[in-house]
This record gives sequence, structure tokens and C-alpha cells, in this order.
Amino acid sequence: MPTPARLDHLHSPVGLAKAVCVLVGVVAFADVLGVAAGIHARVLLADGLDDGFLAVDEEAWDRADMLYRAAGGLQTLTFLACAVVFIVWFRRVRLNAEVFDPRAHSMAPGWAVGAWFVPVGNFWLPYRVASGVWTASAPADTPGGRSAAPRGLLYGWWAVFVAAEILSRAGGEAYDRAETGEKIIDGLDMVAFGDALEVGAAVLAILFVRRLTAMQTLRAMTGALPVARAH
Repeated sequence: MPTPARLDHLHSPVGLAKAVCVLVGVVAFADVLGVAAGIHARVLLADGLDDGFLAVDEEAWDRADMLYRAAGGLQTLTFLACAVVFIVWFRRVRLNAEVFDPRAHSMAPGWAVGAWFVPVGNFWLPYRVASGVWTASAPADTPGGRSAAPRGLLYGWWAVFVAAEILSRAGGEAYDRAETGEKIIDGLDMVAFGDALEVGAAVLAILFVRRLTAMQTLRAMTGALPVARAH
């Protein structure tokens, strides 16, 4: 006979979710500063371009470049701090999801942490973990089954997040390698667009964290699904 999973193994993700949302907001603010610094540097360069030749006041450019790199450093620091707390929250909701339904997952609980550190694979593996958590956390009475629970928010967050990361990295490399005014401007444009996408990803991340946390809170109130007794 089936036996219910133990609800006393659940741990509330609410406190961590609030911390994540605050830190994601800080990251978004740093991204806005990065966009502003990038636009300032771009305008300065664009105004100094004349038939392919660059004539920009060296002192003004040094200040703009220093401001731009300082904004980038702030973005990196806030992102790393947020990433640590987010992964802790992500691991907790994954462990809770194991209690709700261990058969909803294609990857073991340890991947809630490890998936983020796999080169190239980190553009896909964390989504697979999140997908299983979303299914296990969905209301048991979802029309069409829990696997059919609407996940547009999950899709949107992950797609924008990955696009922002790819564009920001490519833009940063292009900016660092640039040797002409036009190439520097191209790099600045790519980074600014990537930063703007990161702001959008931050908004979607907050909505995703809040939605999934609410789903797990509701599931905890209604109880876990039956699971098969081990043989």
C-alpha cells in the first residue's frame, strides 16, 4: 500500500524567498546604473567620432571608463551575493519538492546546486531542475494534471535570463578587445542591451520566486501526494 511522504521533512522557503527578492532588486538597481554609465560613455565616444577618427578629451574618457568599470564591478558583486542566496533557496524548494512528489524530477536533488556550475550545461540544467520542482509543487487538482500547470512565468524567466547572460558576456568581451571607437561603441551597445535584459530577467525572477514559494506553501497546507513504499 502507498504511504504518504513525511511532511516534517519540509522547510519553509518563505524567509529565503524574501531575501532573494530583495537581493534581486539590488542587482536590478546595479544593472540600471550599468546601463546609465554605458550610455554616458557611448554618448561621449559618439560625439568624438569624426569620419572614423576619434577625438575625445582623454580626461573625460578616463572618468567615463572608470565609472563604467566601477558600475560593472558593482554588478558583479551584487550578482554573486544574490546568486549565493538564490541557490540556497533553490536547493530548499528542490528538497521540498522531493517530499511533495519524488517522481516529478528528472535530476537528483544535488543538481539544484551542481547544475549552476557545469560549463555550458548551466544554460539548460538548472531549468530542468526548476521544471521538476514546478511540477511537484503545482496544486494536486490542476486541470490536466500537475505536469500541465501553466509555466509561462518559468519559461519567460529562464529565456530572458539566458539571453541576458549571453549578450552581456559577449558585449563585455567585445568592449575589452575593442581598439577603435566604432568597436568600443558596438561593445557598449551590446552590454547596455544585455543589462537591460538583466533588469527584465530580475523582474521575472522575483515573480518566479514568489510564485513558486506560494505554490509550495499551498502544497504544504494540503499535504504531500502518496508515494510508493520502497521494496
